Amino acid sequence: MKILFVIDSFYTTNNGTSISAQRFSMELRRRGHEVKALCWDSPTPDTYQLTLTDGDFTTPRFHMPVFQSLMDKHDFSFAKIDREKIHEACDWADIVHILVPFAISVEAIGYCEEIGKPFTAAFHIQAENLTSSVSMGKVGWFNDIFYRSFRYFVYNRARHVHVPSKFMGDMIAARGYKAKIHVISNGIQDAFLEAGEKKIAGRPPRVESEDETRLLKVMMIGRLSQEKRQDVIINALQYSRYGDRIQLVFAGRGPEYDHYVELGKSLHHPPKFIYVDRDELIRELLETDLYIHASDMESEAISCIEAFATGLVPVISNSDNSATPQFALDGRSLFRVGDPGDLARAMDYWFDHPNERRYMEGCYHEAAKNYTLSRSVTLFEQMLQEEIDEHAGVK
Repeated sequence: MKILFVIDSFYTTNNGTSISAQRFSMELRRRGHEVKALCWDSPTPDTYQLTLTDGDFTTPRFHMPVFQSLMDKHDFSFAKIDREKIHEACDWADIVHILVPFAISVEAIGYCEEIGKPFTAAFHIQAENLTSSVSMGKVGWFNDIFYRSFRYFVYNRARHVHVPSKFMGDMIAARGYKAKIHVISNGIQDAFLEAGEKKIAGRPPRVESEDETRLLKVMMIGRLSQEKRQDVIINALQYSRYGDRIQLVFAGRGPEYDHYVELGKSLHHPPKFIYVDRDELIRELLETDLYIHASDMESEAISCIEAFATGLVPVISNSDNSATPQFALDGRSLFRVGDPGDLARAMDYWFDHPNERRYMEGCYHEAAKNYTLSRSVTLFEQMLQEEIDEHAGVK
């Protein structure tokens, strides 16, 4: 099968949708499919040692007036419409998969409809992810404009839509999206599960005594942006009995970096900010005591699954606008959205009960086995084949 991924920025390493597309591409190619991307960017040798696709169809980059500097901080840019390149890409493919609801995707859909090419779409990006960047993430009418536009220009033109969580599927169905919804996790790589397996197998089942002077490492993975709420974690330390023993580590980069550095200066141990590859991220997670996911909004949060796959208990914001609370095995892993005091309560509970934490680390590791990349790609292949078969039947 020749599969075309349509996505403005394919090669960024700071965007969950792009990272998921890269991993799906590698796994699909391993299974014998050909995969190419229609995008504006190209791999850099220092970042991408592996070949992710069978070649790409590259358009120019579109520079957004006024907002481009903000977009650069998010490591994202739009692709400029190049109809000749878009037509060449769609002509090559057996099926086209739309990953983002922006201009290049709308143009690709129009051409697929014109030539009778089967296509599917993915809904990964909440409107709030975009509007939070201009401090309007909680303005309902503003978000509604985006959701209606996405529905009209992209998703109600597709027969099949991939969503990474039931939360996202229910959300778009409630907003009048008519396509058949396929709930398919973005999936985690086996390396995270393998690391967790070794960690759990190689340690005693119980903690006999606690070193009360040991530094406790608390970590969150995610873009440094307003909706991810790293500020809640920083502020929680003033309420925690363990605040002077905690070393925060934030894995990611983004526009709020300077703000979080300043906010963290008051802590006994100022936060560390890292941006690392997969193997180094796994090493950091294996040295971590507790994982926090404080985001107000998430379509899935694959980084949270990666964390508990390595044998960590997560503490998750119970936001109504996030899919991530689905991963909590019980209420001890939830805290009230945006409430640093309640986060401190949850953190303190797990530090007060190291043996319960150790037991639940094993439970979370087992739960992560439901979200493997291999399983997800199998379901994705089935969706693509379903679209191809239905398309052939109506030709």
